[in-house]
Amino acid sequence: MSSGALLAACISYGGIVVIATRGAPLSLDFAQPLGVGLALLSTLLWSLYWVINTRLSLDPEVNLFLNFSGALPLLLALLWLSDTPFPTVWQGWAGGLYVGLFEMGIAFVLWMGAMKATTSTLRISSLIFLSPPLSLLLIWVIAGEPVQAYTLFGLALILIGLWLQRRAES
Repeated sequence: MSSGALLAACISYGGIVVIATRGAPLSLDFAQPLGVGLALLSTLLWSLYWVINTRLSLDPEVNLFLNFSGALPLLLALLWLSDTPFPTVWQGWAGGLYVGLFEMGIAFVLWMGAMKATTSTLRISSLIFLSPPLSLLLIWVIAGEPVQAYTLFGLALILIGLWLQRRAES
């Protein structure tokens, strides 16, 4: 990774810090410290997962099936150990089917295909930063929630970082 790409990534993550601290990044007073910590851990785990998967020679569909079916026994054990009742209403099954098929299945197959087809995993993996602006737009339009100025500033930093990253790669 070049120093320009590293600086661009830091600017993007700086935008995330601005949003997570409600516009006071120097205070590091996170609105939801546990949530921010879990999100950062999730970012690291997903990054490692996708980078490792690009090195495998399995078909993306087979790889995805093996990953999810390998997690199934763990999930069933956690369900049993947590004393949580097994879902019996159709809405729970329908929601699980939707998430499994669309959010975790088809989307991941397409994402893995993109990661394998690219010559720069950094370029593809940086697309994840476009999710917050799209989510913000949907939340504002559909849910009618107000958008704070610090949120727009943080998103601007994220997008500037992405733009700089693309320039550093070319």
